[in-house]
Amino acid sequence: MDLFTVPAKELILICAGYLLGCFSLGYYLVRLRTGQDIRMIESGSTGSTNVGRVLGVPGFVATVIFDFAKGGIALWAAFHFGLSPWGKTFVMIAVMMGHIWPVQLGFRGGKGLATGLGILAVFDYRIALIAAGIAMLGPWLGLGTTSLMAAAVVSPGIAVLLGHRATEIAGLGVLLLLVLIAHRDNIRALFAGRRGRKGLQA
Repeated sequence: MDLFTVPAKELILICAGYLLGCFSLGYYLVRLRTGQDIRMIESGSTGSTNVGRVLGVPGFVATVIFDFAKGGIALWAAFHFGLSPWGKTFVMIAVMMGHIWPVQLGFRGGKGLATGLGILAVFDYRIALIAAGIAMLGPWLGLGTTSLMAAAVVSPGIAVLLGHRATEIAGLGVLLLLVLIAHRDNIRALFAGRRGRKGLQA
């Protein structure tokens, strides 16, 4: 897709995907319930795990469902309106970037795992199921939330095995890169051995 001749429909959906990603329900829930800024608490993430630390299980569940849904809705819209393969790829990337770097929150948002799983659920439910299975098995093996990263890492490889086209695999690769960037502090800590088997700070 030539970026200088992108159809208006694709530009609109790419921008809409970013704006949808920017809506961080966890941030607003914590503001509404406690008056606090979730970005100043614990890991600083607006994602479900950090929200759960403040609001408990209800806050965690509401945030993870919403973050999952916005990733799925953005890609569903790209399919529904018949975007090209490149257009769909850019929508996936845009909603993830909005979630991780929301403009209205000073580019400090979540870390992308729930939103990425929502994208995968629409992209290919088989990849989403395998990724979810890896994420759920990890704690039983004593890996903590490190298993969530493992699920993200293997997703592009699963797409290759399932025969997806190169454009789609490249898009998943970019999503993985964004998740790794969002978790860069966790990754440094894991390599330094400071968190061991306790997992990631989400």
